[in-house]
Parts: sequence; structure tokens; C-alpha cells
Amino acid sequence: MERVQIIAIVASILFILFIARLILRGKLREEYAIIWIVCSILLIVFSFWRSGLDVVSDFIGIKAPPNLVFTGAIFAVLVYLLHLSVVVSKLQEQNKKLAQEIALMNEKLREPNN
Repeated sequence: MERVQIIAIVASILFILFIARLILRGKLREEYAIIWIVCSILLIVFSFWRSGLDVVSDFIGIKAPPNLVFTGAIFAVLVYLLHLSVVVSKLQEQNKKLAQEIALMNEKLREPNN
């Protein structure tokens, strides 16, 4: 095994441990950690299986394996951004609803009792 493989494997394992630590401390939710864990596992797999990138890119029909890496990374980022956009939209709607409910409660508290 070459030095770059060992570095990639160790870095990926340390990153997975870091993600697990963030989850355990409550700083990262599991649903957001999945993408990071999957990417780290893919890095570990391709670090052990050096010709794997060539095999996968040939199977898909991509001539240069680095193009597969960039295409996969761009696709993953787009999917993750879409997911975050959905989450933000949902939170914005909940926030608006809560603000309206608080305004209604404040209005009821300020009304003189008849």
C-alpha cells in the first residue's frame, strides 16, 4: 500500500469518528451526517481498491476517472443543496406560523377583560 492510500484511509476514518462525535454531542443531526459518512466510506473503498475508479468510470462510459470524481461531487453537492433548501423552506414556514401565533396570543393578553 502506498503512502497516499494510508493517508486517505486514516483521514477518512478520523473524519467518520469526528462526525460520530458531533452526533453524540448533539451538534449534528443524523439526517445531515449521512452524506458525510457515505462520502467518507466511498473514499475508504476507493483508497483500498485503487483500480475501482477506473472500473466504475469505464462501466459508466466516462473516459477519464477524475471526471467521474468531479461529476459525482457536483451531483452530491446539488442533491445536498436541494435537501437543505427544502429544510430551510420548511423552517421558514414554521417560523412564520409561530410568529403569527405569538402575535395572536399577545393580542389576547392585551385585551381588557369584559
